[in-house]
Amino acid sequence: MQMLCTLRRWLRRLEPRVRDQLAGTMLARAVPWMEQRALFRFQREPLARGVAAGMFCGLIPGPLQLLGTVGACGWLRGNVVAGGITTFYTNPLTTVPLYVLAFQMGSLVLPGEQTMPAWNASGPAGVFSVEALATWMQALGTPLLVGLPVLGLVLAVLGYGLVQALWLAPAVQRGRRWQRARALRGQA
Repeated sequence: MQMLCTLRRWLRRLEPRVRDQLAGTMLARAVPWMEQRALFRFQREPLARGVAAGMFCGLIPGPLQLLGTVGACGWLRGNVVAGGITTFYTNPLTTVPLYVLAFQMGSLVLPGEQTMPAWNASGPAGVFSVEALATWMQALGTPLLVGLPVLGLVLAVLGYGLVQALWLAPAVQRGRRWQRARALRGQA
């Protein structure tokens, strides 16, 4: 619990530094708009919205993840830094398992029985190739296209809830300590 309190204090001290950095860049004219939208506020609600946006947009292919996250954070009034960092949960090691999970979720949503194509990422020389991965992803088809947004929504809700719970956990624990202390004083 001490670590969560330390993280919260660190984030609160980070906010003025981020604002100072923005004031000296060509984005200085956009600072009032960004401030109105809470894009760089390190408080519970903007952080939770930023993490949710990052979890959802992390499933977007390639370099569009960060652009999508910035747009979603602007729309949802979430923290851009938290959203951008959160998108890194997708990487070369996690992409295939996430796509398999998205395919399974899409299969549950779509009518009929969907079968997953066999995974074969080796190219003509027997080594991993990006072309073989792209061919496999295309073979996943409609269940993947339906499953990616569904998985993104599930991950966004889980990320939002996790940030809310972690942020409020020290306050809940402090309230319980106060209640125990009051009960002990009442017994004495």
